Amino acid sequence: MPPVPNLLSDLPAHVPAELVQTLLSAGPLRIERIVSLGHASPEGSWYDQDTHEWVLLVSGAARLRFEGEDAFELIAGSYVHIPAHRRHRVEWTQPDAPTVWLAIHYSDSSPAGSGGVAPGCEQT
Repeated sequence: MPPVPNLLSDLPAHVPAELVQTLLSAGPLRIERIVSLGHASPEGSWYDQDTHEWVLLVSGAARLRFEGEDAFELIAGSYVHIPAHRRHRVEWTQPDAPTVWLAIHYSDSSPAGSGGVAPGCEQT
């Protein structure tokens, strides 16, 4: 039997650019491991994605900002739901140790687009 993969194994010692690895892609679902090391979104740029994203900060630390709001801190174990087209950016990631994210991208699967919301991910 091959070794069981581990999200925290094989972390690169140097990460010149943020590393995004697709772990699983199936229909409207994509799961990624993202490794940051002092990376941030370029000044003035915003992510504006066609899919919803649920992201868990597995290790490290980061600061995230939604457009028009104050930035907020993420530490290991923090998670956030980002609805499709909710403009956001990464303001900062820990520069002296890898920040590992688990990102789950998905599209609404119901015909009316009224899929369920996971606990803790309610929109206000």
